[in-house]
Amino acid sequence: MFFSVFICVHLWLIVLALLMKVLRSFLAAVQLLTRIPVPSRMDKPAAVPSLLPEAAVFFPLVGGLIGLFTGAVIWAASYLWPMPLAVLIGLAAEAVLTGAFHEDAVADCCDGFGGGWSREDVLRILKDSRIGSFGMLGLALALLLRAGCLAAVDRAELLPVAAASSALGRWAGLLMMALVAPLVDREGLARHVASRINLRDLAAGTVLAAPAVVWYAWLEPIRLGCGLATVVFGTGAWAWYVRGRLGGTTGDCLGFACYLGQVLVLLAAAAQPVSLAGH
Repeated sequence: MFFSVFICVHLWLIVLALLMKVLRSFLAAVQLLTRIPVPSRMDKPAAVPSLLPEAAVFFPLVGGLIGLFTGAVIWAASYLWPMPLAVLIGLAAEAVLTGAFHEDAVADCCDGFGGGWSREDVLRILKDSRIGSFGMLGLALALLLRAGCLAAVDRAELLPVAAASSALGRWAGLLMMALVAPLVDREGLARHVASRINLRDLAAGTVLAAPAVVWYAWLEPIRLGCGLATVVFGTGAWAWYVRGRLGGTTGDCLGFACYLGQVLVLLAAAAQPVSLAGH
């Protein structure tokens, strides 16, 4: 009897420890991708590199929640203002929530790869906090693409589209980590995260992306399939380009992959089939 009780207590402690580890990793992902405050005892992921790989697995799930928030703001605002204005309000609310985390990466990558000729030039520009003409133009076009796609989506599908695109965008970042090793001669979050991401982590991130994608998959399976295919192809092309130019990835390159993934899913969602009737 005593032995059975001991075994049960031991198993419960193991389960509790695993649940606490999962919760800790999830909160680390929330802390990295948003400005939502986490418990004061929670160590900053940047200060504890061992937290980063486990946190990265939760990026698609946290991304889906961010997208759901953005979609909800747009949906609610559309009852007071025209859809284009509602979309801008939603994107502004998202920027406050995330601190424009990925938008900053988009601007840096456009500046770095657009204005840098050599590897050293690109890396030097990526470290520069100032935004140049390439970065300003690239970020403006990226935001306009997202805004235009969200405004073109039917209101009834706005929430599932926003959640799925945001989740698959972060999943694209996870795929980028699995495809390209981080630069060993450059400090940053990417060096601690991407160096330990493997296929098992990618599979886990794929499973965690499912809750944010299943709603849209039920409504528009073909559009989702097309969007997912373009995300895989686009991320692979970006990974090939970054590896060729730099020899490895950086945090900005990962953030760019996340934003690229969102835009590709949204483009598939907003696409209008070509009608051949009458021709």
